[in-house]
Amino acid sequence: MAKQMRGERGAFAAIGIVSVSALGFLFWLLYFREAAAGAPAWTASLPAVNASLNFTSAVLLTAGGWAIRTGRRELHMKLMLAAVSVAGVFLVSYIVYHHFHGDTRFGGEGWVRPLYFFILVTHIVGSIVALPMVLTTLFFAATKRFDRHRRIARITFPLWLYVSVTGVAVFFFLKLWG
Repeated sequence: MAKQMRGERGAFAAIGIVSVSALGFLFWLLYFREAAAGAPAWTASLPAVNASLNFTSAVLLTAGGWAIRTGRRELHMKLMLAAVSVAGVFLVSYIVYHHFHGDTRFGGEGWVRPLYFFILVTHIVGSIVALPMVLTTLFFAATKRFDRHRRIARITFPLWLYVSVTGVAVFFFLKLWG
């Protein structure tokens, strides 16, 4: 039991370090670093790619939730690993885009402006909370501690789904009013 506790503490420390490092890097990239000069033309398509990846994550998460509720554990595992993989690809694509383009300004006015910023702020806060939760949920599944996996997944699932869906919404707001 003591060995398991040490291993768990080490895993949580690693999850914390990865989460804080990733979020700190993204914060620096978006708010403190100047955009790189001379963005390649193909990077202009990355926001649409990112929205597609967020949409794909939402579909995979929904399908994964359905699979586990209907007792299809193997399918659930595959779908959730696919969702994690798509989220990883999204993160790389997001970093590449913002490396070249920096922060994107919202140009909408009137009623749409507070709506957009409400969705954006809840999306950002949700993503900050979701990253360590997703990694923790994955850790409990990988270590076959399914009681703890199930408990945290009940919170992680809707939060991650919200972040994925609002990521798509942010894209459309910026596309229409950016």
